[in-house]
Amino acid sequence: MRNITNRLIGIIVLSALIVGVMFAGGYQLNEQNARAVGMGGAFVATASDPSAIYFNPAGLAFQSGINVLGGINFIIPTTSYSPASGSIMKSGSTSTNSQVFTPFNIYGSYQISDQIVVGLGIYNPFGLGTQWPDLWGQTLTVAPYYGNYLGSYLSVNANIATYYFNPTIAYKINDDLSVGLGVSYVYATVDMTKSIPLGLINPLLNGLNGKNELKGTGNGFNANLGVIYKPMDKLSLGLSYRITTKIDFSGNATYTNMSVLAPGFPNGTGKATLPMPGNLYFGVAYMLCSDLRIEGNFQYVQWSAYDKLQINLPAPAGTVTYAKKWNDEPILRIGAEYKLDENWTIRAGAIEDLTPQPASVTEPMLPDADRTDLTVGASYKITNKLYVDAAYMLVLFADKTAPFSSGANSTTATVPGTYSSKANILSVNFGYGF
Repeated sequence: MRNITNRLIGIIVLSALIVGVMFAGGYQLNEQNARAVGMGGAFVATASDPSAIYFNPAGLAFQSGINVLGGINFIIPTTSYSPASGSIMKSGSTSTNSQVFTPFNIYGSYQISDQIVVGLGIYNPFGLGTQWPDLWGQTLTVAPYYGNYLGSYLSVNANIATYYFNPTIAYKINDDLSVGLGVSYVYATVDMTKSIPLGLINPLLNGLNGKNELKGTGNGFNANLGVIYKPMDKLSLGLSYRITTKIDFSGNATYTNMSVLAPGFPNGTGKATLPMPGNLYFGVAYMLCSDLRIEGNFQYVQWSAYDKLQINLPAPAGTVTYAKKWNDEPILRIGAEYKLDENWTIRAGAIEDLTPQPASVTEPMLPDADRTDLTVGASYKITNKLYVDAAYMLVLFADKTAPFSSGANSTTATVPGTYSSKANILSVNFGYGF
């Protein structure tokens, strides 16, 4: 009984500390500027506004004066779960509750000299979450290790937010070549709630469910660098790299509705480290004519950094290790923008994003899958110095089926069945040049 209790505590705290977004390729959010979103995120070789701080810091070197840019994303995700035929799960589908997430971005740049430009960006490259019903994923019988509601014992509500504070410097070597370097302080928060099957621990309490909430924070440091080379007037090549960052989380766990088991579940703390993966970007932009620019990007995400998760918990649980074994995967992007007149520019793009998450470790807080994204966007020049960018992205996921796993032998617990997801994203940015 003690071993079962220890494993249950481990699963509870583990799940709170690994929560991520349910789209955007793993738990990464690349939508950091409406202009880039409209071009399918293909912006590494262009990088011609202050959001270069995120996409390719070398792009700042070709910008003059003082520029500010700020915006927000409205992200509306939905996921439904359908039990696998013939599994231990009861039939009938379940959907996540409606949510709207609003990650933001703020950038500013200042030209010190003809060759040096500095900038500061604040943005949310990882975040969002999932919210399932309080009791979902009901089993046909009392399944080993879980009880009657397998889904809610793994996840009910989970949210994470990361804040990158990214000062940057760029140097223009000549009119054709520039380099850039940025460093970031990263602050992250997490808030997670789930149910606890009391009958698993004491059969006399079968059918009763406790609650666990974990709130935690973490921090770390990051760096990114880039180069832009323009071998001819119409052609631009961009290369940038952002290193892997390890976020050290610590959180306070609170237990409620634990009945007579309350003394065995005192409030306490847990610690874990979650990687924010490294990213290598390569882009090619070309002006087909004076009004039409196209760009293609190859993005390689180092998800293999998420090979396991080790949780350090207070007694009686101790250290719990779970295998993740995610894979490095590419993202392919293509986009175009066309200048209609002096005030209007329109854009379109597409993305093919392969999931790094093997089906064997698919979990309800992060049921990630291969996706295809379609984007459109436009800019309007309000005055000579003020402009607005807007974009829309439709995110289409392939269905993802997870097998049953109990969480034993250092593996992630799953809910057997198929997840179907989609998302709508609206991005808006305002820019001003002094």
